[in-house]
Amino acid sequence: MRVLLLGGTGVISAAVVRELAARDTEVTVLVRGTATGRPVPDGVRVLRADLREAAAVDAVLGDEAFDVVVDFIGYHPDHVAADVARFTGRVGQYVFISTGSVYARPAPRLPVDESSARRAGAFDYPRLKLECETAVEAAYRDGFPAVIVRAAHVYDETVVPVLAGWTVVDRWRRGLPAVVHGDGTSLWNLLHARDFARALCAVLGDDRLTGESLHITHDTPLTWDAIHVALARAAGVEPLLVHRSSEDIGREIAWMGPVLTEDFRHSLVYDNSKLHRLAPGLPAAVPFARGADEILRWYEADPARQRVNADVDAAFDRLAGVRRD
Repeated sequence: MRVLLLGGTGVISAAVVRELAARDTEVTVLVRGTATGRPVPDGVRVLRADLREAAAVDAVLGDEAFDVVVDFIGYHPDHVAADVARFTGRVGQYVFISTGSVYARPAPRLPVDESSARRAGAFDYPRLKLECETAVEAAYRDGFPAVIVRAAHVYDETVVPVLAGWTVVDRWRRGLPAVVHGDGTSLWNLLHARDFARALCAVLGDDRLTGESLHITHDTPLTWDAIHVALARAAGVEPLLVHRSSEDIGREIAWMGPVLTEDFRHSLVYDNSKLHRLAPGLPAAVPFARGADEILRWYEADPARQRVNADVDAAFDRLAGVRRD
């Protein structure tokens, strides 16, 4: 199978590159730059061009055809339109990587399946991804062999999967609390990138998927408190937590406000039954406790990775009523 990946050095795409490289697959990645913390494995062909520069992409791709093209970096319907124009007649299956954030919040019913109501709200990321999905669906109706795959919150060892990042671990190690939105009991989905990659690679090129949308998420959601507790235990510290409303946090940290109020505050549980029918036993194998251990080992291997956001740190003090006299 000849597979072209648009993007190949991000959290999700790099894991997919590694998984495909271990299979009987001819893999090509199209990336813009040369610097990355996730190097491309040996044996994978790398083409370099800015995907938004049509002439540059056409120059490196020529008239090549592929069994599968996967777009990890489409964030605007214009990006989808460019893909459709470029690959019509040259691809057996086009896979657009979208997000579970396109589903209506709060969800009218749980768990959500691939046919559940979509409504992105005002948060730009899911709004634009939903517009992309609409473009993909229109292309399929016109005969383009398109698939939509919806991920939830995918992480690897380089990602502390909370908005404050490493700052929460650093605060705990200084005996200070982290701030968690709401009462900490809303449900969230975390999936290790290796598990996402195994599941995606198991279904790429499957004709049963063309024209469909598909979840690749963890079967078992976690509360936000449980996510923080797992991180604290991996760090060998007490999980000191203070709960504040999403609105209160947004008033102190403006960029967190839309993410929390439009997305993270709402519980979302995904139905993965379609994936289980296509690829029994997938996706999840890595529990977050193990994933948290991997995260802590990666950050502790190089102190330069342990960056504290001073503004978030100070805002957490205010939200938690911490005074440092």
